[in-house]
Amino acid sequence: MIDLAKELTKPDPGIDKKKTEEETDSLRKELSDLQNVLYAEQKHSLLIILQGMDASGKDGTIKHMFSYMNPMGLSVKAFKAPTEEETKCDFLKRVHEHTPAKGMIQIFNRSHYEDILVPSVHKTIDKELVERRYETINSFEQNLVDSGTVILKFFLNISKEEQKERIKERLTIPSKKWKYDPADKREALKWDEYMKVYEKIFDKCSPGLPWVIVPADSKWYRGYIIAKEVVKTLKSLKMKYPE
Repeated sequence: MIDLAKELTKPDPGIDKKKTEEETDSLRKELSDLQNVLYAEQKHSLLIILQGMDASGKDGTIKHMFSYMNPMGLSVKAFKAPTEEETKCDFLKRVHEHTPAKGMIQIFNRSHYEDILVPSVHKTIDKELVERRYETINSFEQNLVDSGTVILKFFLNISKEEQKERIKERLTIPSKKWKYDPADKREALKWDEYMKVYEKIFDKCSPGLPWVIVPADSKWYRGYIIAKEVVKTLKSLKMKYPE
């Protein structure tokens, strides 16, 4: 079982930042080429799930790592608290509507895992119902895989100290003030509770679709790890342009 307290949030001190950034640029260009083949071949789709605590870098990852891609074949969906209308339906309805068609890459900024995290920490629904959601999500993701969707799940592992600094930036830097939400500080107080639920998710949800724990304190290293994993995954599909 993954113990997040033992997982890295920073890159190894021996890793060369400049060299890694150069390699990341090459990976982004390669990612663009692979996306073109994915879009042309129309045999597979890719779902990228980004999870993490507030200020862990989900928005930044999407902005910087996928900017080389053709927007015709890419879609992003951010999942916030369910609306009143969404709460009247099963919890996966709003998610299923945004799963990718063949040839497409879909990025989830937060995801269906919020429907386990928030109810578990805030105890807003019955505990037994929350427990059943683990298996429901496993079945949901397996159904996507059976339909030709490849799923990559990333947890952006930020430290408490780095999160505190980034939330502070949202109070002082004009270009970031719009991101500030007083709830971020309140949720940060429940850090240990969230970590326990995340560890349970990593253990119980889709064992065949393992999570990638990404050290997220350094933006340049976070981007490198994610780009490398996405490129490796797309290459493994052995895609070809149609004749």
